Amino acid sequence: MSDDQNEINLAELSLPDLLQQMGYDLYDGFAAEVEAEVHEALRRGMSAYEVMTQGLVAGMDVVGVDFRDGILFVPEVLMAAKAMKAGMAILQPILADTGAPKVGKMVIGTVKGDIHDIGKNLVAMMMEGAGFEVINLGVNCDAEKYLNAIREHHPDFLGMSALLTTTMPYMKVVIQALKDQNLRDKVTVLVGGAPLNAEFAEDIEADHYCRDAAVTVETAKKVIAIKKGL
Repeated sequence: MSDDQNEINLAELSLPDLLQQMGYDLYDGFAAEVEAEVHEALRRGMSAYEVMTQGLVAGMDVVGVDFRDGILFVPEVLMAAKAMKAGMAILQPILADTGAPKVGKMVIGTVKGDIHDIGKNLVAMMMEGAGFEVINLGVNCDAEKYLNAIREHHPDFLGMSALLTTTMPYMKVVIQALKDQNLRDKVTVLVGGAPLNAEFAEDIEADHYCRDAAVTVETAKKVIAIKKGL
């Protein structure tokens, strides 16, 4: 528990201060505190969607900016994402019942032949933290696995990750399979991973190269805003 938490009586905080404290504790990766603050916000009559957007998503936005700017690093972001997921575990059943809107939907997986998943999981958690629904296919995904997930879930985005130079070319195989099955224009393809760059993404006809999780979230938000004409 954080040192300050012992001195904080959540019931005495104003609603704006409660949401701000939730953001602080999420940033610091304090899952138990975030859970308590989510319960308190719900007790005060906030909807689950409001708690998610004004508390958890707003907090993860700050994490994303500081990760992008090199203030936070992967271990801290994973801790923040874990705290966010603890809060979301309380909200998700309520959101499911109320049919609360999601920002968008993403299918993501590491490509065939590659079993690296830390970066891919970080993207998935950051996207969830930004209010997206994420279908995480895991590692070593072949084209058929991606295609089946797209047919089943109708996502806005397909995210592919590779950490090995030997598995990078498989991304092109998947994109070609999307074309062959007339699915290419149904999804925005985001690719990332340490050996990739923007030129490679352009060569394989992906829509966007995302160098890290924070950029992935920013890119996805921009694409959704354009889709919605915002």
